[in-house]
Amino acid sequence: MTTLTPTREEPATTRRVAGRQPRGGLWLHVLLIGGLLVVITPFVWMVLGSIKTTGELRQAPPTWLPEDPTFNNYVDLFERLDFARYFFNTTLVAVAVTLGNLLFASMLGYALAKLDFPGKRLLFALMLGTLMVPAIVTFMPLFVLVSNMGMVNTYPGLILPTLAGASGVAFGGFLMRQYILGLPDELLDAARVDGAGEYRIFFNIILPLCGPALAALAILTFLAAWNNFLWPLVVASTEDMYTLPVALALFAIGQHETNYGLLLAGAVTVVLPVVLVFIVLQRYFTQGIALTGIK
Repeated sequence: MTTLTPTREEPATTRRVAGRQPRGGLWLHVLLIGGLLVVITPFVWMVLGSIKTTGELRQAPPTWLPEDPTFNNYVDLFERLDFARYFFNTTLVAVAVTLGNLLFASMLGYALAKLDFPGKRLLFALMLGTLMVPAIVTFMPLFVLVSNMGMVNTYPGLILPTLAGASGVAFGGFLMRQYILGLPDELLDAARVDGAGEYRIFFNIILPLCGPALAALAILTFLAAWNNFLWPLVVASTEDMYTLPVALALFAIGQHETNYGLLLAGAVTVVLPVVLVFIVLQRYFTQGIALTGIK
């Protein structure tokens, strides 16, 4: 003989909350889609505008879809600009600055997170204090220093000030410190017991465990170095040392003389490498931002 077990009825409040969840989820998706459209609209306009003619770009009211698509803007971009040279300069500067910041910021973060030394808290406070100083304040003293060292219009002049910039190293050091604080001290103690020095611990234990944080820092640093305009504009005095943002600015020489199609094609070319880097490192980027608490 089977025994029937009475089912327990869910409270009314639980049913009401459960009934609200689908509607709340729907509004959340609508809000996210709206935010996505707001963010992506300028990029869509940039790509579509890069294959429009100059006349179509200037007409009013503007059109979204190109009436007569053409790739002449990209052809002119590669013919009128020494694109290979500018791309090489931009890539060299961005990669060097990114690699240098990853190394220095991770070393600083490791020292502030896991090492004990006099003045540690004061150093950390000073490092955070540099983030509140606008970069433009140190622009002129930095240029005078670079000029006195004979590095104007050279690759070291383009790379070193950004490589050791207070904002990049300070922010990167803080981000890496927050991540390294979460690593267990037992790993480091075991390595020290086995006779490993601090450099070996850093390169063989700390760095391999900092993949997400390093990826997040790499994307942010690469993006800032790739799009840097003001410093290369001042330091590079000849066109063979120009980076892509500076070279593209040559075509924005006036309201009626600006070649908008060429500028949009150049903007697409400049943005594309950054988008590819972000797509490749997206998973590590989001994980690194979440684990370091930088939200």
